[in-house]
Amino acid sequence: MKEQIDNPKVAVVMPAYNAEQTLEDTLNDIPEGSYDMLIVGDDCSKDGTVELAEKLGLDVLVTPQNLGYGGNQKMLYLAALERGADIVVMLHPDNQYDARLVPHFVGFLADGTTDVILGSRIRSRRECLKGGMPVWKYLSNRVLTIFLNLTFGMNIGEYHSGFRAYTRKVLENVSFENNTNDFGFDAQFLAQSIYAGFTVATAPMPVRYFKEASSIAFWPSVRYGLVNLKVASQFLLRKVGIKFRLFDKPQR
Repeated sequence: MKEQIDNPKVAVVMPAYNAEQTLEDTLNDIPEGSYDMLIVGDDCSKDGTVELAEKLGLDVLVTPQNLGYGGNQKMLYLAALERGADIVVMLHPDNQYDARLVPHFVGFLADGTTDVILGSRIRSRRECLKGGMPVWKYLSNRVLTIFLNLTFGMNIGEYHSGFRAYTRKVLENVSFENNTNDFGFDAQFLAQSIYAGFTVATAPMPVRYFKEASSIAFWPSVRYGLVNLKVASQFLLRKVGIKFRLFDKPQR
């Protein structure tokens, strides 16, 4: 059993881009008292995301220019660390993920069960497809997950969730600033966490697809898959002594 975190200070961070239609619903699903701070990172949205977040009384960080999904997360994680968070929950504000699970994810980290936890949408093929996940996305998710499990020596249910939580120790010991600013950030972060010896786990989570929920289109998904393959290759090469900045110790 890993060391427990007593009375953890919990930060929920939301990397947002054009999330005006779903932000409030996502927020309303998070159980009261399950977090100490909530930070929205707005990446130059073209809608009223910032105005709505401020109206709701949220802490909003606005990027000076469009940094990309990964760049937004870097900003949010550094802010959460600076503000003393012991556990950081990253939740997409598109209401695709069941935010009611926040306190349960926090509990797994606080009691020392795991260092990193991801929500897994893949509980059954029938549920995923009935919930609206496109067939091509389900198949690519399964193939890529199997490959990554073999590469990393893990048994993770899903690597591609937009609902995940980390302990402060993880964020302090992986060099996430060296990661891409694009959608490949999450894949790199998990590879870094596994390489550093942290425990990574998944927990079941209902799948929810609808028109307003953000989703990567086909060709960006192909690029995302290729980034995952590249990260997996770098992980294996690092294991045999070839260095990559991705796995350097953080200099912050």
